[in-house]
Amino acid sequence: MIEIDAVLDEGGLLRSCGVRGHARAGARGNDIVCAAVSVLARTALRALSGKEGVVVRGGAPERGVFRMETEAAGEGKSFLASAGAFLIEGFKLVSEEYPGYCTLHIHTERRN
Repeated sequence: MIEIDAVLDEGGLLRSCGVRGHARAGARGNDIVCAAVSVLARTALRALSGKEGVVVRGGAPERGVFRMETEAAGEGKSFLASAGAFLIEGFKLVSEEYPGYCTLHIHTERRN
């Protein structure tokens, strides 16, 4: 099972995203669920890494593990909002299409 945990700030901006596990929906190297989640996460990390006004840290230190943390300022906030919304929507679609192989948990970060 792939478990995705996404944290949004109170305004809906992506603050962090963690992915852990393996779907086991197919043979290693041919698992459509793992491939979909992996491509979404890695593409978001790459797109955000190259954008001015966005700071992103993370990566995939081992198979079945991905972590990303974000910060944005100025015009970078609107790019992060769009990229984060796209990423979350993609994760929602995968988890809805393959609920036995992937779960998505979205948390809102509260500030005091």
